[in-house]
Amino acid sequence: MPYEPGDYIKAEFKDDETGESEWMWVRVESADNSNRLVFGWLDSEPILNTDELYLGQRLAVSFDNVREHRKAFETFQQ
Repeated sequence: MPYEPGDYIKAEFKDDETGESEWMWVRVESADNSNRLVFGWLDSEPILNTDELYLGQRLAVSFDNVREHRKAFETFQQ
């Protein structure tokens, strides 16, 4: 599945200490298909209490953690 700049993915983020997880939107910068990674910026405000994630943070996300993918031209509603 090709991810392109400006696309959005919904990815799972887990808190290793509590075991809780949260699904948040990431705006795609680029993708490395051979290593199955998407690079981008966190576009959701984290709900879980953590100092490790914040709105606008640059991230690398495994394809395995992607739940939803929206192209840049599609209507975006959270």
